[in-house]
Amino acid sequence: MGERKVLNKYIPADFDPKLIPRGKKPKDDLVSVRMMLPFTIQCQTCSTFLYRGRKYNSKKENMKGPNGKYLGIQRFRFYIKCSNCSRPITFLTDPENTDYEMESGGTRNYEVWKDKKKTEEDIQKEREDEDKSDAMRALENRVLDSKREMDELDALDEIKAMNMKHAKMSRGGFDVTNILHKTAG
Repeated sequence: MGERKVLNKYIPADFDPKLIPRGKKPKDDLVSVRMMLPFTIQCQTCSTFLYRGRKYNSKKENMKGPNGKYLGIQRFRFYIKCSNCSRPITFLTDPENTDYEMESGGTRNYEVWKDKKKTEEDIQKEREDEDKSDAMRALENRVLDSKREMDELDALDEIKAMNMKHAKMSRGGFDVTNILHKTAG
C-alpha cells in the first residue's frame, strides 16, 4: 500500500531496463477478446443456435491481403468455438455495410430488418425505372412528391406558429403565473 501514490521511485545506478522480461507477443497476431455475438449463428455440424448477445472468448486477427482494408478501415476476422461441439466458427467485419459476414463453420440466421432495408431499396429502384419508362407515371409521381412536400411545409408552419405563441407566453410567463397563483389563492 505504501507505493500506491509515490511519484518518484529510487532507481539504482546499475539498473538496466533491457534485462526486464517483456510480455510475449501473441502467436500469429491473434488477440484474445471477450465479445458478444453480433448476430445469431447456427452451427453447421451440430445445428446448435448461438444466439446474438451471448458472450464468447474469441480470437481476433487483422485481415491481410487485398481484402484486408476497406477505404483505409482495417477489417478483422473473429474465431469462436461452438459451445456444444467445439467446432471453430469464423466471421469477418464488413465496414462497407457496417455489418458482419459469415466466413465458415456456421450459417447466419435470417434477420427481418435486412429484408426490410432491401425491400425499401427495391421499391425505390422500381419507382425510378417506372419514371424512366413511362412519362405520365413520372409526372404523377412528381405531383405526389410535391403534394407531400407541401403538406410537410404546412405542418412545419403550424409547429412554428405554436412555438411563437409559447414564446410570447413564456416572455411574460412569470407575471402570468403569478397572476394565476394570486387568483387561485
